[in-house]
Amino acid sequence: MPDDVHTPLAVQRRAWILLLLTAIFWGGNVVASRLAVGEVSSMAMVAIRWGIVSVAMLGFCWRDCVREWPLLRANWLRLSLMGFFGYTLYQLLYFGAAHATSGVHLAILQGVAPAFIFAGAWAFYGTPIGLMRGVGLALTMLAVAVVATHGEPQHLIGMDLNIGDIAMLVASLSYAAYTVALRKRPPVSALVFFTALSVVAALTSLPLMIGEMILGQTQWPTPKGWLAMSYIIVFPSLLAQIFFIRGVAMIGPGRASLFYNLVPVLGAIMAVTLLGEPFAPYQAVGLALALGGVLIAEVFGGRKF
Repeated sequence: MPDDVHTPLAVQRRAWILLLLTAIFWGGNVVASRLAVGEVSSMAMVAIRWGIVSVAMLGFCWRDCVREWPLLRANWLRLSLMGFFGYTLYQLLYFGAAHATSGVHLAILQGVAPAFIFAGAWAFYGTPIGLMRGVGLALTMLAVAVVATHGEPQHLIGMDLNIGDIAMLVASLSYAAYTVALRKRPPVSALVFFTALSVVAALTSLPLMIGEMILGQTQWPTPKGWLAMSYIIVFPSLLAQIFFIRGVAMIGPGRASLFYNLVPVLGAIMAVTLLGEPFAPYQAVGLALALGGVLIAEVFGGRKF
């Protein structure tokens, strides 16, 4: 899989467009998820969205799935794990976090995912981090500490952290694991791969939704909930995932992660402008640290000093 500057410029430009659209769609997911709070329960949201996406994808490319079935069957365990961690668990934690923290926090805390991606690439593929990349990652983690403690790091001592912030961090770790695994995804076409993952997400979310129903905590979508879910299903869940898979295939997970870091910026801007959420000084500091860390890691990470 390409992950260097030798990728043809025309291919790079197509990848940039796909990944930019992905970042925009995921930024909008912050707003849609916050609007859905109180309009649909967490597991109902996850199960319905992936149920609809999987049915749509199977209807669109079932012939390709049948043709590539031997490859899917041979890689069922890897596909199952990627679908669960990248889609089911990530979305459950993400929407759960939306109930307990602000849209601005949701957006900014996603900025830790590239740090997890770099760490995973180093641990599993031996990708070197280097001094400047290490500095960038440290700044990113500092940004998380600033945002998660609301600008008061002493809260770390007493573990007085917002449960929503913690859930968002774990969600970022889950999606980072999925992104790292994309480097060696099963050798099937992008659409078939995404279809398989969406089916896994739909199936693995069903037991969790049943558990939610048994506990009496299920809330089926209201009209406003369906409106928010319509955006989430079409753009972040369907188009963005396909674009991201394709973009990573074109320029590699390392360079693709740079576009992922547009999500905190776009998400924070949308949360402030569309939801009317306040933008506190500590959030501005956290955002600056996160973006600065990523810039240092990406721009200077490959240089020797």
